[in-house]
Formats: sequence, C-alpha cells, structure tokens
Amino acid sequence: MPRYDFRCRSCGATFELRRPMSQANAPAVCPEGHEDTVKLLSTVAVTGTAAGGAASAAPAGGGGGCCGGGCCG
Repeated sequence: MPRYDFRCRSCGATFELRRPMSQANAPAVCPEGHEDTVKLLSTVAVTGTAAGGAASAAPAGGGGGCCGGGCCG
C-alpha cells in the first residue's frame, strides 16, 4: 500500500499515512488532531543495476526521439 507524506498547516508537523491509491487525495488529520493539512510531493529515487549485474537496457549517451536522436533536419 502506498505511503503519502503530509504537513499540518496548524502545527507544522509532518507525518506519513499508508492508504490505497484511491484515497490518495482524501483529507488527512494530523496526529495532533488538526484538519488543515496538505499532501507533500513525494519523489522516488531508484538506484543500482538490474539483477545479476546486467547493464541497463537504455543506450549509453541518451538520444532517441526527435532532436535528441538527430532525426530533425
């Protein structure tokens, strides 16, 4: 189940809730009981290599797509 980070506008506390994606934008109450909260933008960092040390499937040097791959005239 995804975790969502919130910040309370009343007391400044930040907290995390686990809830289904269908409830991602539902209001949240802070642990102190305040209802004036805002959902924080979460970022996900993925690092490492594929299992077995295999190289990434992406070509080295980027490219691809128009203008990035030299297809524009």
